Amino acid sequence: MNPTPPPGPLEVVVHSGPADWWVILAGLGPLAVLIAALLAFYINWRTLAQRTSADKTALDQKRAADEQALRQKTEADSRAEWWRRTQWALDRALDDDDGTKVLGLATLNVLAGSELARTEELELFDAAWENVASQASGDRTVSAGTPEHRQVQTPPNAASIPERKVTPAGRRVQVAAARLRVTLDERLRRVSPPQTKRLAKDRM
Repeated sequence: MNPTPPPGPLEVVVHSGPADWWVILAGLGPLAVLIAALLAFYINWRTLAQRTSADKTALDQKRAADEQALRQKTEADSRAEWWRRTQWALDRALDDDDGTKVLGLATLNVLAGSELARTEELELFDAAWENVASQASGDRTVSAGTPEHRQVQTPPNAASIPERKVTPAGRRVQVAAARLRVTLDERLRRVSPPQTKRLAKDRM
């Protein structure tokens, strides 16, 4: 039996230079994939968030525009209806029949208190009131004075002027006209004469 030669010495070679690039890439491969996945997720999330925000903004703007358009249409419809009733009331207020005139004045009084009544329309009511007041049966408590002040004016020789007898229907016209006058004065920031206020509180 031949004897086994003793093992020779082993040589260990240590490379002190830099590792090859493919070795480094192979070691960083899983980490690079993870980083790329996270980056892609973040980009997609940001894109989705921006798109969602843009869609919400567009939806809010459309909703606001729709609401504004609805308000404008509602206001326009309300004003059209208000003006139709005003024309009807003006025609009745200027009618020769006292009963019809009372109905027109009472309707104008309600319309004058509406928020839809603007200053120029209230001045139109004022002109109608003056016309009715000038035709009132001699009651000086509702007759108009100067357009600027509209103070109650009594003629100097009023004591010598016999008072005209007012019919019940004429009295109702005077009360309705006084109520409209008080409402117009409140809306137009004027002071109503005390006599007109007292007359406006009477029953028709």
